[in-house]
Amino acid sequence: MKWIVLGTSSGRPTARRNVSAGVLARDGEWLLFDCGEGTQYQLLRTDLRLSRMRYVFVTHMHGDHVLGLPGLLGTLNLARHDRKVTVFGPPGISRYLRDVFRATYFRPTFPIDVTEIDAGMVLETDQFTVEARRLNHRVTAFGYAVHEKARPGHFRIDDAMRLGVPAGPLYGQLQRGEPVTLADGRTIVPSDVVDADRPGLRVAYCTDTGPTDAAVELARGADLLVHEATYTIEMVEEAEARGHSTAAGAATVARDAGVGQLLITHFSPRYEDVTPLLAEARAIFANTIAARDLLEVRVGPDSRPMD
Repeated sequence: MKWIVLGTSSGRPTARRNVSAGVLARDGEWLLFDCGEGTQYQLLRTDLRLSRMRYVFVTHMHGDHVLGLPGLLGTLNLARHDRKVTVFGPPGISRYLRDVFRATYFRPTFPIDVTEIDAGMVLETDQFTVEARRLNHRVTAFGYAVHEKARPGHFRIDDAMRLGVPAGPLYGQLQRGEPVTLADGRTIVPSDVVDADRPGLRVAYCTDTGPTDAAVELARGADLLVHEATYTIEMVEEAEARGHSTAAGAATVARDAGVGQLLITHFSPRYEDVTPLLAEARAIFANTIAARDLLEVRVGPDSRPMD
């Protein structure tokens, strides 16, 4: 699992930063979080295949988080995409997409489901869940947490061979937690050759918001927290007035939630160099990294940049 940063600027793009968007890539598919203007161009600069996008999660209806979505869906249409895409977002997302589609004569050739959410579980699949909580912004805004379900433990091939389990379908049965009977009548149970289940990974995404208990609960125990850090502490009054966080505020959320790694993003264009933001956050939560456009972060107990 990895997080790919597509945009790190708040409000408007700069010469080096696009506006908000990020991808959680896992097992051949990927989930898009926010879709500011220019997101599809950023996607073209990654190794992601557009056909593997299944879900979009919009935090709120400010333009720097949603204006790129109609264009991305239009590109999928031109590419003859044929898989359903589900969009989750706050009240207003359905009307916005409907009106844009009508005004631009967009006729999707693939299913698009749009779900206006409230706090709580918004999605559950066989492999993961997505939870939403209301954040602290000037308009209705949500943060999201993706939590993988427990994954099968490591399959010990050496033990399977020692016990005489033939390679093939029986390996799959054991990995699925099913006992198998060998030709000589012996029964092999999964614990003989498979380690205990591994806990699923957790990623939380919180922007735009001031520091809030909801973000702490959403990020509780997360392997990776992606949290906005729009200003330094000297701008705390403006941050509070605009419903944003300082770097110190983001770090406090990470510390209180007990996360493994904090990735700060959504920087005000006033900061050409984000070193002061990073230093401010690390003074409170040492395991902090600053996002940059197209940075990839491996998600896990040792979450870290991949380059």
